[in-house]
Amino acid sequence: MSSINVVLYQPEIPANTGNIARSCAATDTHLHLIRPLGFSTDDKMLRRAGLDYWKFVNITYYDSIEEFFEKNEGHYYLLTKFGTKPHTTFDYSNPDEKHFFIFGRETTGLPDWVKEKYMDTALRIPMNDNVRSLNLSNTAAILIYEALRQQNYPGLN
Repeated sequence: MSSINVVLYQPEIPANTGNIARSCAATDTHLHLIRPLGFSTDDKMLRRAGLDYWKFVNITYYDSIEEFFEKNEGHYYLLTKFGTKPHTTFDYSNPDEKHFFIFGRETTGLPDWVKEKYMDTALRIPMNDNVRSLNLSNTAAILIYEALRQQNYPGLN
């Protein structure tokens, strides 16, 4: 099991979650989903995006973000448009430590108290000003693979 974790706070778009789940299956990354979800986990778009890989995804569900923080210890990294540090600034190289990449809702982001508490580890993916943001699933894949690159891709071939 990888030390890399992707956390989706109240995700709204099933295709994003399905694509992220597929990336998690390919990399042994743990996926954490915080309710309420904006779709059913039986959703056709969700399943189509994840194809037949769902059985390989380690998923944990939580009823609140508070429950997530109570049950998980490690390094928390927020993905937010308010992040000032590039994602490559942080050290994810220790595979014995848990690293959690926390994504907010596609429309409203993370709760203010979470952003305030963890602003020192808020990060961003560098890009030009032509677009507002990258797709959530693309951003998750970039972060998963940067962390795994720093760990020399343990367990992957």
